[in-house]
Amino acid sequence: MNATMLRAALVLGLLSAIGPFAIDMYLPALPAIGVDLAANTAGVQASLMAFMAAIAVCQLFYGPISDMVGRKPPLYFGMALFAVGAVGCALAPSIEWLIIARFVQGVGACAAMALPRAIVRDGYTGADAAQLQSLLMLVFSVSPILAPLTGSIIVQFGGWREIFWVIAVIGVLGIVLTAVFLKETRPKEARLESSVGSALRGYGMLLKDRNFIGLSMIGAFGMSSFMAYLANSSFILIDHYGLTPTLYSVMFSINAVSFIGVSQFTGLLTRKYGLNSVVRFAVTGYVLTMLVLAAVFLLGVDRLDVLAALLFIGYGFLGLVIPTTAVLALDEHGAIAGTASALMGTLQLVTAAVVMGVVGSFFDGTAKPMVIGIAVCAALSFALTQVTLRPVVRTAAAE
Repeated sequence: MNATMLRAALVLGLLSAIGPFAIDMYLPALPAIGVDLAANTAGVQASLMAFMAAIAVCQLFYGPISDMVGRKPPLYFGMALFAVGAVGCALAPSIEWLIIARFVQGVGACAAMALPRAIVRDGYTGADAAQLQSLLMLVFSVSPILAPLTGSIIVQFGGWREIFWVIAVIGVLGIVLTAVFLKETRPKEARLESSVGSALRGYGMLLKDRNFIGLSMIGAFGMSSFMAYLANSSFILIDHYGLTPTLYSVMFSINAVSFIGVSQFTGLLTRKYGLNSVVRFAVTGYVLTMLVLAAVFLLGVDRLDVLAALLFIGYGFLGLVIPTTAVLALDEHGAIAGTASALMGTLQLVTAAVVMGVVGSFFDGTAKPMVIGIAVCAALSFALTQVTLRPVVRTAAAE
C-alpha cells in the first residue's frame, strides 16, 4: 500500500462522510425535533427521507456532469449548496421548512457521496480498488461512530438547531478539503467524448447490463437494511428501550465499528478468494444472521441485548458486501465511471427510501417491524446473489 492510496483514502473518506455525518449527527435529536416543531414521528422521519431522496435523484446528474467537466467542479458546487441547506435547517420554524431545507442540503451532499466511487475507479480496479474502498470506509467510519455522540452532546448543552450550524461549518471545510488536497482524476482528454447524449446512451447500456444491475441491487438491499435501522433506531432505543441519547449514540457506534472493522479485511480476502466468492460468503452470513434475528422477535423475545448482538454480527458481514459489490459493478465501466457510479447510487438510495417508508408505515413503537424489514432485505440480497454471481469465473478482475 503506497502513500498515494493512503492519501486518496483519507481525502475521499472524509468527503464521503460529510453527507452521512449530516444524517447521523441529528439522529439523537429526532424526538426533540418532533416536540419542538409539533411534528409526529412520520413527519420527523420525512426530513430524513427528503435528504435521502435528494441524494438518490441528483446522482443521475452529478455523475454524467463529472464525466464531462471533471470531478472537482461538481464537488465545489455540492459542498456550497450543502452548507446553505444546513443554515436553512438551523433556521426552520416548522417541520415543512425543515423537510425542504433538508432536501436542498441533500442535493448538495449528493456530490460528495456519489463522486468518490468514480474517483476510485479512475485510478484503480480489482483487488486494489476493493482495498481502497475498504480504506475509504475506514475513514468514512468517523460519521456513524462520532456523529451521533457529537449530536447528543450538542443537544444536551444547546439544542438541535446548533447541530445544523455545526454541519454548515463542515460543508465549508469540505470545500477547503477538495481545493487543497484532491487532485483532478478525470483529465481533459478523457472528457472529449462525454456529453449529454453519451450520458443517456450510457444509462441505457447500464440498464441493460444484467450483471451491473444485479450487483447494484445486492448492495441496494444491503444498504436498505441498514437505512431501516438508521431511520427507526432512535425511536426504538430511546423511547421503547429507554436509552439516553448518549447511550443510544454508543450503541449505534458499536454497530458501525462492526461494519467498518470487518470491511478492512476486504483487500486481503479478495486477493485470496476473489471478489465473487467474498460476496457470496458475506451475503450468506448476513441473511442467516438477520433471519435468526427476525425469528427471535417473532417468537416474542423483545430484548435489547439480543437485538444488539445479532445486529453487530450481521452488520459485520454487511461490511464485506458493500465495497465488493461496488467494485464489481464498476469494474467494466471505467470509461463512464461517473455515470455508472451515479446510477448505482440512485438505484441503491431509491430502494433504501422505499424500504424506509414501508418499514416506517408499520412502526408500532417496538423493534419487530424493523427487524422483519431488515431480514426481508437480507433475503432479497441473498436471492439476487444466487442469480447474479454463480460460482464460475466471469473475468480476471472478478476472480
